[in-house]
Amino acid sequence: MGFEIAQDEVLIADGGLATELEANGHDLSDALWSARLLMDSPEAVRAAHSAFFRSGARIATTASYQASFEGLASRGIGREEAKRLLRRSVELARQACDEVGGERWIAASVGPYGAALADGSEYRGRYGLSVAELTAWHRPRLEALAEAGPDVLALETVPDSDEGAALTAAIEGLGVPAWLSYTIEGDRTRAGQPLEEAFALARDVPQVVAVGVNCCSPADVRRAVEIARETTGKPVIVYPNSGEGWDARARAWTGDSRFDPVQAGEWVAAGASVIGGCCRVRPDDIAALARSVTSAG
Repeated sequence: MGFEIAQDEVLIADGGLATELEANGHDLSDALWSARLLMDSPEAVRAAHSAFFRSGARIATTASYQASFEGLASRGIGREEAKRLLRRSVELARQACDEVGGERWIAASVGPYGAALADGSEYRGRYGLSVAELTAWHRPRLEALAEAGPDVLALETVPDSDEGAALTAAIEGLGVPAWLSYTIEGDRTRAGQPLEEAFALARDVPQVVAVGVNCCSPADVRRAVEIARETTGKPVIVYPNSGEGWDARARAWTGDSRFDPVQAGEWVAAGASVIGGCCRVRPDDIAALARSVTSAG
C-alpha cells in the first residue's frame, strides 16, 4: 500500500512516541533516547504504536529518530547489528499496524544530525558541516530504513535549510516517498532562515510528497501551513509539540502545555492535510485531535 494523501482527506498522525514510553515507566535519559528500547524493550515500542493507532492515528512514526550508526557504535554495536535495529523500528510499527487493522501507514523517522549529538543541536542547526557532508552522513541510515519497507520516510525536526537540502539529495533513488518537516520558531527555521526558502528546496523534488513543520509551538503552525502551501503546492503535514520548551542541559521540558486540539480546525482550514503531535502529545490528545478534525468537517 503506497502512501498517498487524497486532496479531500485529512490524515491523523501519532503523537510523541518517547513521551508515551516515558509515561509507561521507561527511563529515556540515555543519549539514544527511545531508540535504546529497540534493544531493551521492543514490545514497549510496539505497544506505544498500538496505543496511538487505537486513539485514531493512521500514521505511526518509528523509534529510529535518534538511532544513528555513530550513536549505536558508541555502545559497542557494529554496523550490521545497527542496520538490524533500524529495520526493527519499522517492523515493530508494522506489527502494531497489523494488530489494530485498517488502512494505516508506517513513517520511518529520520532525525537530523543534531539529534545524534544528543545535546539539543536539533533546535539550533548550523552544525559547521557542508551540505555534501550532511548528505553523506544521512545516506547510509536512509538506505537501511528504506530497505525495511516503510510507507514513507519522515525527514523530521530539521532545523536548518542546509540540512533540508542535504536530506532531499540523500533520498534520491531510494524508491520510498518522503516528507520534509522543519522545526521552526515563528516563520523561520530554528537556524533563522525564512520558511519560504526552506520549503522551496522540496518544491521540485518528486520524492518529497509532503512538507511541513513539527516539534514547534502550536501557535506557529497556521502561518507555516500557509507558507508551505503557497511555496510548494504540496500536501502539508503538521505535528507540533505541546508548546513547552526543551532544556537540553537538564534533559527536561519546561513551561506549560499549549496544545489545544481545537486548533486543528484552523490548521485544516489553512490547508493542512496531515495533522498529529510531537513531544508531550499523548494518545488521549490524538483522540481529541481526531474528534476536532471530524467535527470541523
